[in-house]
Amino acid sequence: MKPFISLKNKREFDKVYNCRWSVANKYLIMFICKNELGYNRVGISISKKVGNSVVRHRITRLLRESYRLNSSAVKNGYDIVVVARDSVKDKSYYEVESALLHLFKLLKINSLTNN
Repeated sequence: MKPFISLKNKREFDKVYNCRWSVANKYLIMFICKNELGYNRVGISISKKVGNSVVRHRITRLLRESYRLNSSAVKNGYDIVVVARDSVKDKSYYEVESALLHLFKLLKINSLTNN
């Protein structure tokens, strides 16, 4: 099991946002940028408009767990920022996981596909 390595500061998030390589679906927006580290770093961003701290923390836990369980299916060498939309707040784990995997497939960084 690979450790969950996260983006920590505004400078790291801004670098990913400025790469302008993104996709979105009904629940999530994902920005990615290549890094030279050989492993992925993930940042999660959830606005206060989505809900109070309990709701935002629940969504964060769902996204982290979804990534952790599926990290072996994602190609290495990317900085990834996941932004949660307002529509994700009442969704189950399986819906969040499905949305995350859908974005990986759209970006063609899913190592299980033959791209």
